[in-house]
Amino acid sequence: MTQNVLRLGAFFYATGHHIAGWRHPSSEADGGVDLGRYVGWAQKAEAAKFDLIFLEDGTGIRDTNLRSSERTARSTHFEPVTLLSALAAVTSRIGLVATTSTSFNEPYNVARRFASLDLLSGGRAGWNLVTSATDAEAANFGNDRIAQHADRYERAQEFVDVVLGLWNTWDDGAVVIDRASGQFSKPDGFRPLNHRGTHFEVRGPLNISRSPQGQPVLVQAGSSGPGKDLAARTAEIVFTANQTLAEAVEFYGDLKGRMAGFGRAPDDLKVMPGLFPVVGRTESEARAKFEELQALIDPVVGLALLERMIGGFDLSGYDPDGPVPELPESNGAKSRQQLMFDLARREGLTLRQLYLRIAGARGHSQIVGTPAQIVDEMEARFRAGGADGFNIMPATLPGGLDDFIELVLPELRRRGLFRQDYEGRTLRAHLGSRPAPGFGRGAAGRG
Repeated sequence: MTQNVLRLGAFFYATGHHIAGWRHPSSEADGGVDLGRYVGWAQKAEAAKFDLIFLEDGTGIRDTNLRSSERTARSTHFEPVTLLSALAAVTSRIGLVATTSTSFNEPYNVARRFASLDLLSGGRAGWNLVTSATDAEAANFGNDRIAQHADRYERAQEFVDVVLGLWNTWDDGAVVIDRASGQFSKPDGFRPLNHRGTHFEVRGPLNISRSPQGQPVLVQAGSSGPGKDLAARTAEIVFTANQTLAEAVEFYGDLKGRMAGFGRAPDDLKVMPGLFPVVGRTESEARAKFEELQALIDPVVGLALLERMIGGFDLSGYDPDGPVPELPESNGAKSRQQLMFDLARREGLTLRQLYLRIAGARGHSQIVGTPAQIVDEMEARFRAGGADGFNIMPATLPGGLDDFIELVLPELRRRGLFRQDYEGRTLRAHLGSRPAPGFGRGAAGRG
């Protein structure tokens, strides 16, 4: 796989990424629970040669302080591995990445679920590893509060080692199915794991064999110190949020610089920050599209979004047109909280201005402009060593996705920054990556 082109993910977020996108006529407001809608979006992304579809997830309704109509618009959606299993049957090349938390699952179930998706799809599955970060999620599993940040990552470190170990309890070619000799599999082709650790005891082996890409691609979304260490050791894709070019280059260099300590090459991990584009044929057209979405934001909804982004603190007692208050460090998503504070301080934003600023991208890069303007910024980050690609976050679905495919992709291809066609059949082949040492057992470079 050529290394000098961008990788692109299509990040499907139910009705679109803008907080008020479900109210806009370019969205399909029932899309979160309509398989036919997802089939259409997935097939469009595959026809456009995106590397992957990316689905987020949570184990509870997050915006619990919103009125019920707003909560439902943002929170009713399919469990992602179930959905991607259905989409595997109607696509053939695009990667399928689902989010599953290590906080409220068991390693054996997660390993089996993603290995099944990997075989169902012919080697196109990826697992986006996250730790849950809200008390609302904890309450669905018999806990009043989420575990401490350090404890969540300690569990995640062992969790991922168990999952990777289970995926490799089977060798490539272990299943032979030789009817003449009566041999179904090689006697030494699979083995127990026999893991005994602080959090888990798992015997193994996994009861499903390997796929054409060997094992699912591991994706990681954390940007804290422990998150970067985990990604440098195990991940093949990192999904992150950076506001400025300088921040992106610093994050990229820090993360890739950690990889040598784990015996890995920098190209084995692709950094793909989120990108929220609003594109028009002219800049004024793009601005008009964006302002139309912004006008649909209910102030209660905007403030509630900001409360979640900064760690669940109640902001109702503060002047919305006053400065962002000094708040203690959150036990939730620490890196995202810090990103919010840095953005507010750097641009001198009030609470209202800050929630309006993040209503679409939620802290990720936001570009409103022409195809050339959007590609200029994408190329600048790519050339400067701040990204290997982007996870595209359409404001609405399918409208925002259609705009990106119709207007931005031709400009990317004109500059030689994106593929004309797929070169391989697996997600790992699209990425040109390899699993971390010790976790690959014959899978590297295949597809």
